[in-house]
Amino acid sequence: MIDFLRRKRRERLAALTPDGIPCMARHPAGAGRWRMGRVLTGPGGARWVPRRGEPVPLPAGRATGVRPPSVKEGMAINPGSRIVACTYGTGGVGGSIEIAVMPLDLRELLGAVPRSDAGADTAPA
Repeated sequence: MIDFLRRKRRERLAALTPDGIPCMARHPAGAGRWRMGRVLTGPGGARWVPRRGEPVPLPAGRATGVRPPSVKEGMAINPGSRIVACTYGTGGVGGSIEIAVMPLDLRELLGAVPRSDAGADTAPA
């Protein structure tokens, strides 16, 4: 199954489909419900685009930690996913967001939203 997923991902990347990183996010972090969307990267930086609603730009976004979902969170999102806690903002205006991705997409997300020094103690599993 893993080989199938990797092959499909390679095919998607080879076709240069600009569909971003599929994920679920909770904005602000720790509040609200998990919503489906994608993290898109570009010259203007990363942004989370929900399936419905307005995109959330992540200026100067930094990943502060990576963790597995709790049992309660695993009911709303895939229990095999990894949750990346992020902070973003410049000039005193910012916020926080939690982004849940599958382990195969974790490295790509951390490339789009680099880790801060505070998140160095939690290694992705």
